[in-house]
Amino acid sequence: MTTSDPSTPARAARPAEVIRRGLARAMTRTIATYGLIEAGDRVMVAVSGGKDSYTLLDLLDEARRRAPFEFSVIAVHLDQRQPGYDGRPLEAWLAASGIAHEIVREDTYSTVVERTPAGKAFCTVCSRLRRGILYSTAERLGCNKIALGHHRDDALETLLMNLFYAGKLQAMPAGYTTDDGRFQVIRPLIECAEGEIAAHAAHVGYPILPCNLCGSQDGLRREAMAALLRDLEQGNPNLRAVMLNALKNVAPSHLLDRELLARVRRGDAAAGDASESSAPSEPAPPALTPSGRRRLPVIDARS
Repeated sequence: MTTSDPSTPARAARPAEVIRRGLARAMTRTIATYGLIEAGDRVMVAVSGGKDSYTLLDLLDEARRRAPFEFSVIAVHLDQRQPGYDGRPLEAWLAASGIAHEIVREDTYSTVVERTPAGKAFCTVCSRLRRGILYSTAERLGCNKIALGHHRDDALETLLMNLFYAGKLQAMPAGYTTDDGRFQVIRPLIECAEGEIAAHAAHVGYPILPCNLCGSQDGLRREAMAALLRDLEQGNPNLRAVMLNALKNVAPSHLLDRELLARVRRGDAAAGDASESSAPSEPAPPALTPSGRRRLPVIDARS
């Protein structure tokens, strides 16, 4: 879990409803822009017990109730049998919310600890096991989409990790289809700032569950990326917003990927090799998908 940006205290001082409304608008704008949810979808929201997944589930269920078309939402929480785990507060919150939900209990903790070499991060093994269980659960529940709570700061840290350690330019997409073609994985909060989510979660008082895997290891590369962003932000308070915009404003012909450059020259690459002098712009979200199904529009909580 990363630390929120330096502007969090100022933002947290704003009225809670203003913060929630801003998050809701950013989320539904992302859904509309990238066509993440359509009429008839059954969306499984993976709820870890952290601030991000609580916020996603809460706002997405509100959007469902206000949407001009029907789709369904079901929350799924995976109890990984970690030592000291107590999921009762989360279960009570889910029950009180009235949102359809299921608790899946599988001991992945022992397997993760056993398979992870000493000194290495648990993330790789843990995420692979968790992903397999979530996919199986989504299939059993008849869900065609799986929603994850990744936010803007997760995407930026992933971008830097790939740049510095993996040698590739890659962040997190708003949505993608799984390799087996069974599901679409969506990230409705991918353009939302972590600081805003943290302020909202603190006001609402979600019963946060600690993670004894990721939270137990210090000095992970993701934390180093978060620290780098905080340092750079001292000279540019809008750094994260600028970086997010950069992910939407790519100039393929100015990179060194030979295959990508060949596609650009053939005209196969996505249009929008942005001019160096042009201001970035966002496409207007279409009302319909290619299949003719309606997408969730931007919803203003005040309307």
